Amino acid sequence: MTETPSYREIGVSREGYVATVEMRRPPHNFFDSALVAEIGDAFERLDDDQNCRAIVFAAEGRSFCAGADFSKRLETGTVSEGTRSAAGRHLYKEAIRLFRTKKPIVAAVHGAAVGGGLGLALVADFRVTCQEARFSANFNRLGFHPGFGLTATLPRLVGVQQAALLFYTGRRIPGDEAVRIGLADLLAPQAEVREAAQKLALEIAQSAPLAVMSTRETLRRGLYDQIEAATERELVEQDWLRRTEDFAEGVKAMAERRLPDFHGR
Repeated sequence: MTETPSYREIGVSREGYVATVEMRRPPHNFFDSALVAEIGDAFERLDDDQNCRAIVFAAEGRSFCAGADFSKRLETGTVSEGTRSAAGRHLYKEAIRLFRTKKPIVAAVHGAAVGGGLGLALVADFRVTCQEARFSANFNRLGFHPGFGLTATLPRLVGVQQAALLFYTGRRIPGDEAVRIGLADLLAPQAEVREAAQKLALEIAQSAPLAVMSTRETLRRGLYDQIEAATERELVEQDWLRRTEDFAEGVKAMAERRLPDFHGR
């Protein structure tokens, strides 16, 4: 196995034709623009590596990714200031880079994938998960609009009706339910999630690489443009919602681990 040492918060290695990109911000892998940019850089390098035919996207720690780093709200564009913050635009510019990747990606979701963390998981073509994992598009429970392109990617996977249910309720669903509704693809024991993801990636890598990339491009045709348009809309809605009392209450309730008391203002 070879490892690329040039990243600060991710690890990149390759064994045979399968590369692994691992987020290394345990325990919860909260993201900001810097982390997303490193992932984008790694994906682009692997696109140029002819010895890479498939990518496993994984994470250290307890969670796959529990969402945006609220301790760095200026970087994630969730501060209560101005309209359409440059910070939020920068984050989403980095985020949509991930959808340009040419190589197929298998996400190993061994723990929570929440909010923008769910958005990261949906960058992948496939998700291998476990019963203990939790998937949640919890934005509305924060008084916020969904982001990270989820308004395009989630309905594409599970259908508009199921996506609406997940958005409006913010409910957390376990791995078996995620597989049942099409949000994830394979269920494995928690300790074996990454191994199962690597097996799937290897199975993909054993197909003709040019044919796989060509087929993938056809299946995903127009997806990048849809996500770019979705993030534009998401930013506009997030800009005004972040100035509401409900958003302040949602963030406060999350920090205090209680149900929010929203008043629609």
